[in-house]
Amino acid sequence: MMWTLKVSTERQGKRLNSNNKNPETENSQNENIEVEEKVVKRPGRPRRKTTNDKPAAVKRTQTRGAKKKEDAPLGKGLKIIPLGGLEQIGMNITAFEYDDSIVVVDCGLSFPEDEMLGIDLVIPDITYLKENIDKVKGFVITHGHEDHIGALPYVLKEINVPVYATKLTMGLIENKLKEHVLPKPVKRKVVKYGQSINLGCFRIEFIRTNHSISDAAALAIFSPAGIVVHTGDFKVDYTPVFGDAIDLQRFAEIGKKGVLALMCDSTNAERKGFTMSERTVGRTFDNIFAEHRNTRIIIATFASNIFRIKHIVETCKQYGRKIIVFGRSMENAIELASNNGLIEDKSIFIDAYQAKSLKRNEVCILCTGTQGEPLAALSRIANGVHKQISLLNDDLVIFSSSAIPGNANSINKIINKLYLKGVRVFTNTEFSDIHTSGHAKEEELKWMLRIIKPAYFMPMHGEYRMLKKHAEIAKMCDVENSLICENGNVVKMLNGKVYKDGNVISGDVYVDGSRVGDVGSVVIKDRKLMSHDGILITILNINTLTRKLLIKPNVTARGFVTINENIELINKIENKISDITNNYLAKSIYSYTDLKNQIILEVLPYINELTGRRPIILPVIMEVNQSIY
Repeated sequence: MMWTLKVSTERQGKRLNSNNKNPETENSQNENIEVEEKVVKRPGRPRRKTTNDKPAAVKRTQTRGAKKKEDAPLGKGLKIIPLGGLEQIGMNITAFEYDDSIVVVDCGLSFPEDEMLGIDLVIPDITYLKENIDKVKGFVITHGHEDHIGALPYVLKEINVPVYATKLTMGLIENKLKEHVLPKPVKRKVVKYGQSINLGCFRIEFIRTNHSISDAAALAIFSPAGIVVHTGDFKVDYTPVFGDAIDLQRFAEIGKKGVLALMCDSTNAERKGFTMSERTVGRTFDNIFAEHRNTRIIIATFASNIFRIKHIVETCKQYGRKIIVFGRSMENAIELASNNGLIEDKSIFIDAYQAKSLKRNEVCILCTGTQGEPLAALSRIANGVHKQISLLNDDLVIFSSSAIPGNANSINKIINKLYLKGVRVFTNTEFSDIHTSGHAKEEELKWMLRIIKPAYFMPMHGEYRMLKKHAEIAKMCDVENSLICENGNVVKMLNGKVYKDGNVISGDVYVDGSRVGDVGSVVIKDRKLMSHDGILITILNINTLTRKLLIKPNVTARGFVTINENIELINKIENKISDITNNYLAKSIYSYTDLKNQIILEVLPYINELTGRRPIILPVIMEVNQSIY
């Protein structure tokens, strides 16, 4: 009989504030854990039907945080606790716990969505790790992308434990830690492929993989409960630009040992075929440079894609071009790549001043801004505000990247501005090979499932539809037991079986400037209101002796209406506030707090009736002790 254990929770308040948790509120929210038993069709046996023609399911409802005795048997077991990275692209972090040992794989951030006004970064809620800090043995990092290492400087300030990573990944981590002032130094250890580290009762082996960044690794996590393979972000590239191909042999050897669970990258689960090799992009660059020998070329790509940068460097050397670099992250990436032997000749790089002595077709500009970031180099160039670069009609701009979900509009705006400047623009399409993904597509995922042959499969690193599709791919590969989880779910593995074991606090913590965690959902809601309907401030001068308004309330507004053009409306609002205030002050007992609340309560629907808007109303009371003779 085939069956799938699906662990799911109702969406918790997505944007959690780690410093303002209400345990009672958390525990009062229900969650649903579904165990779906899929029925195999047998001759002579009618097919079982349920509502909406879905597989029969036994549903149990459990209060958050509560653990029923029947959910999991007594005894030690391996707990897998995703704290981020599920139902989203970004903020990857997973805890593995056995007895008194916790190992954390990756610690990434995500970038704010459009409605998160004023928020710079989003990092995971690590409440569970802080509550069990004595158990945490270290962070093990798969590769150096922001969605896997970006939260480390913030988390290590609260949980100072060792960090383990490959050489280039550790270099990127160290660069990030230099930008932050940590209370005390963090122990860091560089791990080689094939090398194992012992953390508590865990043994973790680093396995070579291929990705869009060098030194990416998969992890074989050996625990008393069994082996878990964590692929990290990967693709199968038999012709990598730098270093060796993915270590297929080691994956096969571990698969033969018997793997309890496979956790696998789901980013490209919906895409058919195989992911194109990075070398194909190199050949495309060669063709473009050959066809545009008399043109200045501007290339925007991800700073973290060291392989792509290496291709650009080699192609520029071949065609006698020097490279100008714009963007601090790009400069840091090139410096790191050079220090690690990925870029051998730095003489090809020049500054803008040196470029003045060269012809335009002897120069290539390498810059950031692939996602339309307003302050990135390419955006400033397109907007004509860059201090050193001005576009000309025969320039060629190459977007050697793909759009991150949510950034398509920003990218299209930049492309339109470039076309308005008269330049030619190359973007990545199905008809061009100027970019390739670092994530495995369907056929590569099938290969991983076939060679590992796990008892249980847990798709990760993807939105829900991607996880669901990956589970379907697993079924095609005869892996029947798939766990589709949400952040905060606790999956316990004991004696070769899987049990639900409650949930832990998880969610998003906002980074706003230098402040972490002090902006919650209420603040975000207020910012949305102000952005939509503005703010209205009314100042009331109250004589404390006569308990009357000295003068008519003064109303000012920002983002609501223009005062000078709406005098009649402002007068109506001032008169309304005056009436409310005088009526309230006539009471024998009153408080200014209640008066402010009363003004908001009555004025807001009044304004909404007049304008259809609901601005934030902020009453300010000025007390005046003035005698009347």
